[in-house]
Amino acid sequence: MARLQPMRYKDYVWPHNPERYSITYRRRVAVQEVPYGYYTMQNLGQSCRVMTGSGAFVGEGAYEEFKRLATVYYTGGEGILVHPCWQSAHVYFVGLSLEQVPRPDYVAYTFEFWESYDGYDAVLQTVTDVRDDTGGSGGTQPGDTAQSAAVYHTVR
Repeated sequence: MARLQPMRYKDYVWPHNPERYSITYRRRVAVQEVPYGYYTMQNLGQSCRVMTGSGAFVGEGAYEEFKRLATVYYTGGEGILVHPCWQSAHVYFVGLSLEQVPRPDYVAYTFEFWESYDGYDAVLQTVTDVRDDTGGSGGTQPGDTAQSAAVYHTVR
């Protein structure tokens, strides 16, 4: 049987892989109540994958190893999580818990990573919609003095 590669995140390499590891896939769904009826549901798309797990550092220096992992957590930002069996993912390290009173030779812990999505353009673009006198729409140019006029409707 082949030995698995250790799990890695940024520059941290686990000395031995966590005992438990799970991936949760989520979908956002909105529910609207229908007066005098039931309800309707709207699919708002999939959400980030959540990767959780637990393990223990055992032996001399166990608490020091946990502190090294905690230091990686405190650095913040996005990083690449490499699991020995599943695909690598760009994630944020969002949770790290100590599960019992630490001892120098045994530290139980849990962790949580959220997958990031980089499919959006990170550059903000300014879009201006100004109404001209004919009710049409057009962009502004430097020196333009046109302003958008409010439009009111009476509903009876």
